[in-house]
Amino acid sequence: MFWRWTIITITSMMAMLVVLRLFAPLVSFIDSLAIPLGEDLSLLDIGKILLIAIGLVWGASFLSRIIEARLNKSERMTPSVRGLFSQLIRILMIGVAIFFALSMVGIDLTAFAVFTGALGVGIGFGLQSIFSNFVAGIIIILEKTLKVGDFIDLEGGITGEVREINVRSTLITTNDNIDMLIPNSEFINKRVINWTLREAKRRIHVPVGVAYGTDKDLVKKAILEAADNVEFTLKGFKNRKPDVWLVNFGDSSLDFELVVWLTDEATKRPAKVHATYCWEIETALAKYDITIPFPQRDLHMIKNATED
Repeated sequence: MFWRWTIITITSMMAMLVVLRLFAPLVSFIDSLAIPLGEDLSLLDIGKILLIAIGLVWGASFLSRIIEARLNKSERMTPSVRGLFSQLIRILMIGVAIFFALSMVGIDLTAFAVFTGALGVGIGFGLQSIFSNFVAGIIIILEKTLKVGDFIDLEGGITGEVREINVRSTLITTNDNIDMLIPNSEFINKRVINWTLREAKRRIHVPVGVAYGTDKDLVKKAILEAADNVEFTLKGFKNRKPDVWLVNFGDSSLDFELVVWLTDEATKRPAKVHATYCWEIETALAKYDITIPFPQRDLHMIKNATED
């Protein structure tokens, strides 16, 4: 719709100028206004450059979308690699379109040598972070240490699922449905925990304290029953069955841990998983009348006898 109205407006204005016999004088006047850029560059030349560039950029964008559609059908590439190639192709084709637009109006491109040198200095200083993020994005995708769908932990306390890996930044969505754009250099320069890099299944430890004097076997039975009632418990693997460990003798409790392997989906919901196990364990302990202690202290009052 935007382009349609733009073309209609420009065509109408040009037709009006032709009818009023102002088109040729206007073109001559604009052509007389020159800007020195290696050679005299008139406003008319600039207008030609813009029109040709817009046409070529539009054509390049259209062609890049066709290539992106073909890439998206490729099963040999991961979504991250497809996204990277799509963005690089679009940037390359738009750059080529602008280059051809300048060449078609007869501009000597060697006049831009100074500009190119200034751009290099800009990359070295002002654009250093952007360039480093760009390189980091390529490294991430080629090394395949991070891919769309991975569940990660960052040093800053950010936990979430990778939604997109772009050239400059990576989109992370937390379990509270908050989208966060993280610069790619963060994944190269800082520690990253990828819970689903090789295998999504992982093991957690849920601490449980019971009163001294409680039957240990009864505690184990209750906790294992609780684990069996939780949908996140991994089942069907002989070497990954839930277990209960007595890990410590606390000040006021026997300290146990439920050691349990989780399903793939549970790995991405750590807070929900921990809360569910705590709920079921408390229910199972109450069922068997097992007491969860709390710290207690005995206070002895010493009364000093005074003589008259």
